[in-house]
Amino acid sequence: MSYAVTFENVNVKLGDTLVLQNVNAHIPQGASTAIIGPNGAGKTSLALALLGQEPYTGTISFTDGRSRRSIRFGFVPQKLQFDRDMPMTVLDFLLAGIQKMPVFFGASKKEKMRVMEMLREVECEKLADRSFGALSGGEIQRVLLAAALLQKPEILILDEPTAGVDFKGGQLCCELLHRIREKYHFTQVMISHDLATVAAHASHVICVKGTVIAEGAPKEILTHDVLSKTFGLHLGIPDPQTLAEDVILCDESCPHHAEHTARGAGCKCHHHHHNGRTHA
Repeated sequence: MSYAVTFENVNVKLGDTLVLQNVNAHIPQGASTAIIGPNGAGKTSLALALLGQEPYTGTISFTDGRSRRSIRFGFVPQKLQFDRDMPMTVLDFLLAGIQKMPVFFGASKKEKMRVMEMLREVECEKLADRSFGALSGGEIQRVLLAAALLQKPEILILDEPTAGVDFKGGQLCCELLHRIREKYHFTQVMISHDLATVAAHASHVICVKGTVIAEGAPKEILTHDVLSKTFGLHLGIPDPQTLAEDVILCDESCPHHAEHTARGAGCKCHHHHHNGRTHA
C-alpha cells in the first residue's frame, strides 16, 4: 500500500497546551480516510498541521518525498464566516477563487465554463446566479466543495462535511464525494463525529484523542473496545459480550432500523432489543 501522507512523532501545541503528542499514522493514497475523536481531541489541529497552517514538531512526509508546496490541497471548512449581505453570486464567489484579478473586472468565458462544470459535478448548477448569502447550510457546503475541487486537489480535506445536514443529506453528500473521488482520483481526508457515515464511506480510519489511539480499516477500528478508548465508556455502543442472552443488536430485521441508523453511529445503530422492546 502506498501512502499519500505519513505522520511521524508529530506534536502540536496551542499556546502552552500540548494538543497532539507523538502522532504516528498514515493516509493511504487515493483512499477515503476518516479522522475521528471527541471534541478537543486534536482532529482539526492535525488537519491544519497537514496543511502547514499549524506549527508542529516531528515529520509529515508526502508521496515520493515531495515537498508540501508541491502538493495541491483542497480544504472544505465546517463553517464559513462571511457577511450574508455581501452582494456576490455563487458564480462570483467561485470565480474569485481561481482568477488573479478582482471579479468586478469580469472573467473569461473559459473560467466561467470551468466553474459551471464544477457546479454540475456537485449538483448545484442551478445556484450559479443565486446570492451566496441566501444559500442554506447544505448548499453552502456543496459550493465550498466546488471551490475546493476547482483547485484540482491531490489531497482533499473536509472538516465535518455532514455536520448540520440531515441524515439523507449526509448520505447524499458522501455518495457525491465517492463519485467525484473516483473520477478525479484524489486522496480524501474527512474529519467526522458521524460514526455511521464513517463506517459506510471510509476505507481507512484514524482514531485521535491527544494521540493516535488506533488506525486501520473500519471493520478493525470501529469496535466497542477502540471506540470506548477514544470516546469514553458511555458512548452508547453495546458490547455483545456483556448483553443478556435474550438481547440482540439492532439490524435490518428491526422495524425501526432506518430510524435508529439515522440517529446513531458505530456498530449499526447502537440500539438493542429485549423481549420485543427497543432501548436507545
